[in-house]
Amino acid sequence: MTTDLNPYQVIAKELQGIEIITESNQITKLSLDYYHFSPILYEQLKDKRADLVVRPSNEAEVIEIVKLCYRHQVPLTVRGAGTGNYGQCIPLEGGIILDTTKMNQIHWLKPGIAAVEPGVKMAAFDKQAREIGWELRMAPSTYRTATIGGFIGGGSVGMGSITYGQLKERGNLQRVRLVTMTETPEIIELSGDEVQQVIHGYGTTGIITQLEISLAPAYPWAEVIVIFDEFMSAARFGQALSDSDGIVKKLVSIHAAPIPSYFTALQNYLPSGKHCALLMISEYDLVALEALVAEFQGEITYCKKAKEISGTSLVEFAWNHTTLHARSIDPNLTYLQTFYFTLERVEQMYYYFGDEVAIHLEFLKAGGKAVPAGLQLVRYTTATRLNEIIEYHEANGAFIANPHVYTIEAGGDKTIDTKKVKFKQKIDPCGLLNPGKMSGFSKLNLRN
Repeated sequence: MTTDLNPYQVIAKELQGIEIITESNQITKLSLDYYHFSPILYEQLKDKRADLVVRPSNEAEVIEIVKLCYRHQVPLTVRGAGTGNYGQCIPLEGGIILDTTKMNQIHWLKPGIAAVEPGVKMAAFDKQAREIGWELRMAPSTYRTATIGGFIGGGSVGMGSITYGQLKERGNLQRVRLVTMTETPEIIELSGDEVQQVIHGYGTTGIITQLEISLAPAYPWAEVIVIFDEFMSAARFGQALSDSDGIVKKLVSIHAAPIPSYFTALQNYLPSGKHCALLMISEYDLVALEALVAEFQGEITYCKKAKEISGTSLVEFAWNHTTLHARSIDPNLTYLQTFYFTLERVEQMYYYFGDEVAIHLEFLKAGGKAVPAGLQLVRYTTATRLNEIIEYHEANGAFIANPHVYTIEAGGDKTIDTKKVKFKQKIDPCGLLNPGKMSGFSKLNLRN
């Protein structure tokens, strides 16, 4: 008498020596991310689950997993720490989750550059890199738990972007080693502009097993809170600080009232009704900062030098941690991701939408200039109204990277990257890597 096994049982049986997770609650946990920040994605993705989770320790084990997935034509979705916000690592068609967190070795670390495995946690890496005077160029607000590979595959900007721009800027990622999803898996190395094939690709264009990343000089970062009576004074201060090339900075985060009221742990420094700036500045530049604060009629209510900081960092109230804190108090809030490009456009939107859209700015470098980007908090009512808000921004010259969709293209510039699609055809001809996330590839398959 024989018992028929499904493909996942067969794969689990054949993957000797590789950690496998079959417990349903664990599979559920490892199938999801912070997609629930979007009420639209919540409805679309809440029931998506993998059938099996595998946790390889090295490249050789990745290759074994790929061989079996290809043989059984089983979808494979790569996961870092699952700190993304729009379903980057959520499997749309079930299949296997490849959890990279055990691939956490730093292969080498030199002044200015390092080679790491994708599962290295960003905070742990920085702790080691700072011993030789260097650190990551940029990191998300989830840096304590986020992995380097996950950030490369699913992220785009973060603290440090005020100096180093977006991840996709030339020089931020030097080299990538990846495994193809083919019958006989190949190891491919990409360098130069070719690394663009994997940046913000949601793991659709190969399984990263090693990365060479550029580093930044490590400064002793002071953390500062500045309050303002007027929001546009805060916004103009943020632009002026971002434009001040002589002041070394890592974070310029501006928050319109009532957003500061959501920062429960910071209430001693944030009087009711005030607007605020959360900053990370080289402590050597604090005197210069004080002069700039005075110029814009701000008031410093909190200032700690690097050695005085313990526990929570101000970056954990910035970027999308702002949304996290706000939603913990008011779950009806959601958010947008916006390039305003100019303060005039910021001011227009601030007065046009009023309390419906509370403005949260993160300044970053784009095209060689410091620009205000937004992660506005939106009081959600309906999908129709949310789309009206998006359309108004776009009609008035702002760019929205829509966080309420799960495909690479719809969440970006809404165009198909034909080069990336062709690359995927080569390294994943059957479309088994995170299927459904690259609409250009899906449409190509429909035509064929």
